[in-house]
Formats: sequence, C-alpha cells, structure tokens
Amino acid sequence: GNTMNQVVDNKALDARDEGAEMLARVEALQPLFRENAERARSERKVPEENIVALRDAGFFLALQPARWGGYELDPQYFFRMQMAIAEACMSTAWAGGIVSVHAFQIALMDPRSQEDVWGEDIHTRVSSSYAPMGKVEPVEGGFQFSGRWGWSSGCDHCTWALLGGILPDGTYRTFLVPRSDYRIEDTWHSMGLQGTGSNDIVVENAYVPDYRTHKQSDGFEGTNPGVTADSAPLYHMPWAQLFIRVVSTPAIGAARDALALYTKMVQGKASGDITKLAGDQGTQHRIAVARNSIEEMSPVMLANVESMMDRLRSGEDIALQDRILYRYQASLVIEKSMEVVDALFSSAGGSSVFTGSEIQQRFLDIHTARAHVANNPTSFARNLGAVSLGADNADFFV
Repeated sequence: GNTMNQVVDNKALDARDEGAEMLARVEALQPLFRENAERARSERKVPEENIVALRDAGFFLALQPARWGGYELDPQYFFRMQMAIAEACMSTAWAGGIVSVHAFQIALMDPRSQEDVWGEDIHTRVSSSYAPMGKVEPVEGGFQFSGRWGWSSGCDHCTWALLGGILPDGTYRTFLVPRSDYRIEDTWHSMGLQGTGSNDIVVENAYVPDYRTHKQSDGFEGTNPGVTADSAPLYHMPWAQLFIRVVSTPAIGAARDALALYTKMVQGKASGDITKLAGDQGTQHRIAVARNSIEEMSPVMLANVESMMDRLRSGEDIALQDRILYRYQASLVIEKSMEVVDALFSSAGGSSVFTGSEIQQRFLDIHTARAHVANNPTSFARNLGAVSLGADNADFFV
C-alpha cells in the first residue's frame, strides 16, 4: 500500500512543479495580451500572436494526455492560468481556455479519435459548440450529421470541431468533425468578448463514424472509452466539471482587473480633486466589497477542484451531491463578478462611458459571458435543493 502512495505523491509533486512553471510562463505573457486587446476587439478574434504565445507556453497541452505530448496538469493550475490570462484579456482567456479544455474531452474518447486529431501533430486544436443543434441520422458504422451551431469560440484557430446533437432515441452526444466537413460563417458581432471569434459552424450532411462521438452518459458516469485503469487520475474527473468552469473562471480575472483599474483611477483623481475620492467612504466601502467578493470566488473554485482531484488520486468516486453543489457554485461566478464590475463601473466616472475605456470592456465582457447557458444558476440551484431533499438528480452535465 505504502509504495503506491509514494508513487502517486511523486507524480502529484511533479505535476505541481510543472503547473507552477507553466503558470509563470503564462503570467509573463500578460503585457502582450494587454497590448493586443484592441486588436482582438477590432479583428473579432484572438490575434494569431496570442495563440502562438500560448502554444509555446504549453497552455494548449496542459490537459492533454502524456502519450500525446501533454502535461496532464491538475486543473487547479489550468484555471489559475485562465484567470491570469483574463486579467489581461478576457477574450483570449475565454477562447483559449475553451480550445485547451477540448484536449481533455478528446482524451476521454475512443483512442481512434485521439489518433485522428493528434496522430500527425500534437498541436492540433479543436473548437466546439455543444448546443444540440445537430440533425442526426444513424447509418452503418456511424451517422449522417448536419446543422448550424453558434458561439464556436476560437474556431478560426482550429481544424476540428466538437458539435452537439441528439440521437433519435433522445440521448445526447458530441460529434467530432474535421475542418473539411464544416464551414465557418463570420457572424460574431457582439457587445463584449469581441475577441473570442465565436462564429457559426455549418455542417451539411457529413458522415461521422461512431467512434468519433462522445456520449453524455459516458462523461457523466465515467465510462469513457479512452480511459483505462492506467490513465492519469485527471481523466476520471467528470467531463462537465472541467467544461463549466472554463466559461466562468475568466470572469474572476476580469473582475480582478476591473478592481485594479478602478483603484488606480481613484488614486489618480484623488490628488487633484477637491472631493478627494480616495478619502470618500463610499469609495472605500465599494473597494472592500469588491475585493472580498473576488477573494471568495477563486478559493471556492480551487478548493472544489482540489477536493475532486484528491478523491480521484486515492481511487475514489466524487459523490454526486458534491458534483451538484460544485456545479451550482461554478454557475454563480459570473453573477458575483457582474455585481463587482457593475458596482465599480457605475461609479467610475465620466471617462468610463467612452469607447475604448478599459473598465467598460470588463463590464461588457462579463455581461456577454452571462449569456452563456452554462452560466445561468437558476436550474442548478433548483437541482441542488431538490436532491438535498431526496429527489433524483435531474442534471447529467455535472
């Protein structure tokens, strides 16, 4: 028994060192992402330079299996990196994080899918749109697949797509489709997150072999065809627990930056301003409340992910009750970040309403993120309350 623990601990320590090193590399890119934020907005996609920098830092390989050149990092580090990127540019954090987390989902799929994507190039990137917009027709060996999907963040930088569809029997799957089988339609004209390039993907009657699909039930029950007893503990994590955080965690970084911008602005005004904003009790209170909210959000997220990883490392399952609680807590991040940014933005003064204002960009980004279906807490709260009272779980994306 003891030697086994020793091995696991060493692996965990190695992963921790690699995670800390990659985080440092990503933090060093913040000035570049800040500098390119205006370009991301005007080009309506993540600048190529940002993508190359993230690739070189290893970010897209963070959750990729070691046999495909990946780091198999603990998700804590992945989310810390995503927050750091978001402090400089929430669009880059959002699109980059979503593209990067797909390596985790592909690791869960049939090994032939992994071969298709990474066999010739471990740096192959994948975008997604999980809404069940696919028209699915079973045929021999697979499916005929058509549809149009919105919000495929980062798709211009990818050569595969994971797309949602519902089979005639009512079950949900993700379909993995190569670039030759879809076209990208430039539709992304948004009020915030402009740099995510979340365009539409259109598929017209493509054939998708059965092995290139991922069943929602496998992701939920942990019966994924790509995962064996030898797979790293990471790949026993429920798929949804990673994905839901990718579209909420960037808001913590953006809120953190909004507070820094606000604080700097108040200090700048205070010196030449007779109202002495920095000495104003309302301002002081607002900063304290914002700081506290931000400091509450990231430890909850990191503690949830750590406790799941601890259980997986010791070979245990994560209790469904916990998964449902963590799901609800992840969905609250956007609401809480929105409260922080709204309070700061509404008292940031006249300059904040002009186009190009940095604090305004944080406001717009966070409000755009709230439109993502995974960030609406209502049904997750209801499910948590119902299950706590003895009802059956009604959410299979936890």
